[in-house]
Amino acid sequence: MNPNVQTIGKDATVQSAAKLMSDFSIGCLIVTTDSRVVGIITERDIMRNVVSQAKDAAETKVDDVMSDEVILAEPEMTVDEAADLMMDKKIKKLPVVKDNQLIGIVTVTDICMASPKIIEQLGEMLLLPKKGGEKVVAG
Repeated sequence: MNPNVQTIGKDATVQSAAKLMSDFSIGCLIVTTDSRVVGIITERDIMRNVVSQAKDAAETKVDDVMSDEVILAEPEMTVDEAADLMMDKKIKKLPVVKDNQLIGIVTVTDICMASPKIIEQLGEMLLLPKKGGEKVVAG
């Protein structure tokens, strides 16, 4: 788990979110209110919901783009349990909460560094079946 989680408020602009992601070389921000997780905004959310629709990132709020159904981990989870949860839910980022407070984040990269044996399992998750039986790399 990485305890240094970058967060943003839901009333911030998508442009601010993109700048934070760029500044910290990260692919997501956890959206919080009073240290409670209320959402997650990813590079993919920005591409799908702002850039591809030619919306103004300086005017669009994080709340309009973020996913508000966030899968959470508990600090007591094992690496295997976190990897299984990520694979089952097809997610790559897992905020960690304790007593409803954000305390860290686990990413696919974190898991691969902690347990190289899981790389094969996560590789399967990243090659999601596409209609027609083709495989496509998820982004």
